[in-house]
Amino acid sequence: MKKRIFTGAATALITPMNNDGSVNFERLSSLVDEQIAGGIDALVICGTTGEKSTLNYEEHVNVIKTAAKANAGRVPLIAGTGSNDTVYSVGLCKDAEDAGADAFLMVTPYYNKTSQHGLVAHYNYIADRVDKPIILYNVPSRTGVAIKPETYKEISKHPNIVAVKEANGDLSSVAQTKYLCGDELDIYSGNDDQTVPIMSLGGIGVISVLSNILPGVMHKMCADYLSGNTKEAAETQIKYTGLMNALFSDVNPVPVKEAMNILGMNAGPCRLPLYPMAESAVAKLKEKLKECGCL
Repeated sequence: MKKRIFTGAATALITPMNNDGSVNFERLSSLVDEQIAGGIDALVICGTTGEKSTLNYEEHVNVIKTAAKANAGRVPLIAGTGSNDTVYSVGLCKDAEDAGADAFLMVTPYYNKTSQHGLVAHYNYIADRVDKPIILYNVPSRTGVAIKPETYKEISKHPNIVAVKEANGDLSSVAQTKYLCGDELDIYSGNDDQTVPIMSLGGIGVISVLSNILPGVMHKMCADYLSGNTKEAAETQIKYTGLMNALFSDVNPVPVKEAMNILGMNAGPCRLPLYPMAESAVAKLKEKLKECGCL
């Protein structure tokens, strides 16, 4: 069995911005502290929720470096280093490791895309050239590329490829992946609203958006399920479903940053092309925050 990166809930952390759109590095450091104090099991930096796509290379590396310094080894720190340019991704992984990353989250190649054979070649090329473990990220609604269960089986043969953040929304596919890969590939839910269902199929946690505001809730839900308190975990999943859905009522991370700002958590704005939510959507988001006792 491969070395496990984490069990439980990891926050797909937002990148806080100043009003002028620059990265608020001071706030990033304090967010890391707040997450760990809230009980989170791991942190993912510079993923989709962290607005990786609008960070330049220097910002990307400095965000990882700042988060790693604040973390000081307290929880696993996973850096988003995926790209649709295989060689570029290798270079970014090396700089992310130097900046303090413990593992890499690697989205499938997007826009130019590739075949299933291309996915195997892409990930193996990178895994052969880096020292830290890799979490695959399957989110076909964004990338236009889906990793098939049979492809997971082939990719998971590499010792550096240890897990997947599964956000394809297809529980039958998750079951098939677990059947084919067994303990060679850990599965994390990539959708908050499918955390308990995926754990029921052998998953070991979630990479969460909701935990930006409720790290303790997501940690406890995973811990409950994995310790056998499945009824309580399911009740938590259901209780927060409305808020989970509200956090995806617009393009992520627009709603979660809006929620954090409503709660006084100083997330700042998103960078263009992401655009503020409509007032009616903000009102619904506030309603769900109140429903869950956040307001």
